Amino acid sequence: MSVDGWNTVLVLGGTRSGKSEFAESLVADAPTVRYVATAADAPADDAEWAARLAAHRVRRPETWTTEETADDPRRLADVIASAGPNETLLVDDLGGWATVLLDPAHQPADDTATIAELAAAVRACTARLVLVSPEVGLSLVPTTPLGRAFTDALGAANRAVADACDAVVLVVAGQAAWLKPGAPQPATVPVQAGPTQAGPTRVSPVTAVSAGEPVTAPEPSPDVLTPGMPPPAAANPAGGTGADGTAWAAPTLALPVVATGLVIQAGMELPMPDEYTGPQAIERLATLDVPGAGLGVLERAVGFAAATQGTVTPAPWAPVRVLLLHGEHLGGAATGTVPGESARRARQARAGRGALARLAADSGAELQVVEAPASAPMETEPALTGEQVEAALRYGWRLAEEAADAGVRLLVLGACGVGTEAAAAAVLVATAGAEAPAVLSRVITDSGEVDDAAWMRRCAAVRDALHRTRHSPRSAKDVLAELGGGDIAVATGVLLGATARRLPVMLDGPVGVAAAMVTRDLAGQARHWCLLADHGGHPAVRLGAEVLGLTPLLDLRLDLGEGANALAALPLLRSVLALAAALPAHPSLGGDDRDPEPETAPDTEEPDFREPEPAGPGPTSTEPDSREPEPGGTEPDVREPEPAGPGPTSTGTETEPVDPSGRRAG
Repeated sequence: MSVDGWNTVLVLGGTRSGKSEFAESLVADAPTVRYVATAADAPADDAEWAARLAAHRVRRPETWTTEETADDPRRLADVIASAGPNETLLVDDLGGWATVLLDPAHQPADDTATIAELAAAVRACTARLVLVSPEVGLSLVPTTPLGRAFTDALGAANRAVADACDAVVLVVAGQAAWLKPGAPQPATVPVQAGPTQAGPTRVSPVTAVSAGEPVTAPEPSPDVLTPGMPPPAAANPAGGTGADGTAWAAPTLALPVVATGLVIQAGMELPMPDEYTGPQAIERLATLDVPGAGLGVLERAVGFAAATQGTVTPAPWAPVRVLLLHGEHLGGAATGTVPGESARRARQARAGRGALARLAADSGAELQVVEAPASAPMETEPALTGEQVEAALRYGWRLAEEAADAGVRLLVLGACGVGTEAAAAAVLVATAGAEAPAVLSRVITDSGEVDDAAWMRRCAAVRDALHRTRHSPRSAKDVLAELGGGDIAVATGVLLGATARRLPVMLDGPVGVAAAMVTRDLAGQARHWCLLADHGGHPAVRLGAEVLGLTPLLDLRLDLGEGANALAALPLLRSVLALAAALPAHPSLGGDDRDPEPETAPDTEEPDFREPEPAGPGPTSTEPDSREPEPGGTEPDVREPEPAGPGPTSTGTETEPVDPSGRRAG
């Protein structure tokens, strides 16, 4: 599949809109395609419908296989659910499927349950899946009961499948408009193939082919999600403007080549955090009214926040944005991983599910899933070309700028790609002089067992990559091109762009630490804007943090996935910042120790200056109003008590201040 950013897509369109041709263009470069035909054969007396079916068959390349589901519409869900992660399916179309579903031969049937089964199969599908369906929501209401039943069934199926798919596109008059995130920009629908054509000619969503020379066009950044919250309605579903002013029609996750004058090179002069406010904030903590020894090692979080915010009383980070980088590394680096697992994690996060999205929802953090270019096997060839490295660096820089422009106060950098640990280990070996076995974690299978064979193959891949590049330069861009790959290159651009905009970044895992190692050659200031919450017990993170001078704040050994570990620690760090900003100085240092005044009801503790009633008998008592107590004895019960507070009847000398609340002052 040549289109990045989605795994399942629904292509909608009216009659003769070009929806089938567009769907076929999306899978034209797949090595093999299973074409799932849902419509029943044409009746003997319907030559026109038979001609349409024949035209569809002629367009299919010889490498495609065809599977029929007209005999049993319920089997479509089984076909989709049983497809493997390396397969590509094209279902054309759901209109024919709904027609067969409503056929009297298949009644009585539970149409609602069958549609729910289909949606569940699409949601769980690990294969590349393209579904075609007529859009009935814009058509007239049929005048017959059967027509209305078809419209209702197909409309319900379209809604359920659209909700389950990663992306949805509407084809109108041959023009594609993407309705749901996770899809490429609109592309021109290929000209319908006839009997003399071998197949469709696909027009890339990001290039316009002219005389054999592709011209790359910029694309917008991925959508920013807020897990746990309903997605905001688009202000202009038909179009908008990207960060660079380029018009765009829909969000995409494909990596663009940004047309910009930005030059990223070694020795860049970027800003540093405030060198005074950090130490001053830590000194201020010693004056706060805190019982015990204080905040311990978490004082460093306060110092970091103070230096990056430029104030001795830093505020808790809000809003926070998580950048989850998804990039695949081919070759030995991917040994021991489950095929399609990282793509499933990315889809899960993009859909607001999984550990990362749940923690983001609890923390009120935004989530942006970013697709990085796939990296070639580093042991046999460079992971990226020089042009791809430049594009990835500028792309990451732009992501950081967009976050800063949106008011984000903290970036969390995570990754979920295949082979990322081996690629990060190779970068550390090249930049810190480490050995691959010392920085590669053990490989754990899904069943919890240690796979030493896979670990040794990863070590061998790193060793062979370093041997292949032993005579190559070790500049930052050379390391990214030869060893780092797409996700580490994008992460490097993010760190540089965030530094330029004075935006702190919380690292979490080998990819971010490897990117921080690379930034030392480009801009040494970047590491001072990085915070490491927890090393997670990962040897590469430990080594990189030691070289960079980043001391992990915690030692929880969390292993929830890159990005999720940082989000788990984020509430604690926010609480520390809120506490440090709100507490007053200790009373011994001039702090305010007064109790707050009540907001309602008069103060019942207010001193009463009226003459108090005698404590003994009433006016008939013959005892004197006051007399000195007998030595060594107690005062008589009939003695008139002293007033509750100082007043005109007080004759004694006040030796201690009186607190109106009834407590002794001091």
